[in-house]
Amino acid sequence: MLIDVAGVRAPDGRAAELAQSVCTQYADDALYHHSVRSYFFGAAWAQARGLDFDRELLFVSALLHDLGLTPPFDSHAVPFEEAGGHLAWVFAAGLDWPRERRARAAELIVLHMRDDVEPEEDLESRLLQVGTSADVSGAGLDAFDPAFVEALVKAYPRLGFAESFVRLFRDQAERKPRCAAAQLVAGTWPDRTMANPLERA
Repeated sequence: MLIDVAGVRAPDGRAAELAQSVCTQYADDALYHHSVRSYFFGAAWAQARGLDFDRELLFVSALLHDLGLTPPFDSHAVPFEEAGGHLAWVFAAGLDWPRERRARAAELIVLHMRDDVEPEEDLESRLLQVGTSADVSGAGLDAFDPAFVEALVKAYPRLGFAESFVRLFRDQAERKPRCAAAQLVAGTWPDRTMANPLERA
């Protein structure tokens, strides 16, 4: 994995290495690349604003945030982001993170599907929201240096991500009609995702 994309770096260390290992084990390449791009978008957004953030926490949460969409971790009882939050808590417990830090990893994943969080209130949650929104639907792409975006997509290609991701969300919506994914599918989100300029990059 590239740990630096156009001057934006990923963390090193055991937690980052294991999060990448888990993600590549259970996600296909398109979903794995999305998870990595989500981290880099969030980190770039913070760096451009001179914001000091917990790089390791953001990376772990970004790499695990969509694993609730994969068959081994998909839950019939709760939305995918909540399932992913539980997975992150268990993962962090295996690293012997303090309970508060385990809860933070889970919180970031749950909140990425909720209303926007102000950076002053919860910076890392906001960064995951920024990163996933830019990568999925192209929201806020104009805030990023085009050279950075080009380098990121070259390093981690889309691989037909939009089509496969919309399909995953439609499946969630059909089986869990009250979840946040169902609300997005019922609106303009599928069209915006398919029209993301990154899909044509």
